[in-house]
Amino acid sequence: MTQIAVFVGSLRADSLNKKLAKNLEALVPEGTTFSYVDIAALPLFNEELEAEFPAPAKAMKDIVEASDGVLFVTPEYNRSIPGVLKNAIDWGSRPWGSNSFAGKPAGIVGASGGILATGPAQAHLRSILVYLSTQLMGQPELYVAHGNAVFDEQGTVVDTSKESFKTYIEAFVAHVQK
Repeated sequence: MTQIAVFVGSLRADSLNKKLAKNLEALVPEGTTFSYVDIAALPLFNEELEAEFPAPAKAMKDIVEASDGVLFVTPEYNRSIPGVLKNAIDWGSRPWGSNSFAGKPAGIVGASGGILATGPAQAHLRSILVYLSTQLMGQPELYVAHGNAVFDEQGTVVDTSKESFKTYIEAFVAHVQK
């Protein structure tokens, strides 16, 4: 059994990135499961809170530590990752010396309504994840542009993107299983 911790960096109910994550989950090889991290439940990171580590942050760290790999599904806000996703990553790397991401195989995907997809956001996230000592998968990459046209009203992929989704998730699971 391969367990993947999934961080969706959007809180919107109708998030393109939630749709992307759910479509990837539907394509995982048999024996692979996703555990979604509730990043909305986390308090804003404050080093003063580490002494009495918040329960939602501990729960998040437990999911990451119990998982075989971590998948980050990020939108792009102002050419970077959303603050709520960075907040979750900060909690997961703390307190000092207990970085839950260290050594974990990791992957990054993202969807947006625009033409650039999430390239700049993914580039920023790559630099963070390299610093946190993840085993970041380099190829293939998955950027979903014009996301509103990619998913139907039920959130299912409706265009030719499904094949690239399948290629990505199969490569990612293989990366995690190495």
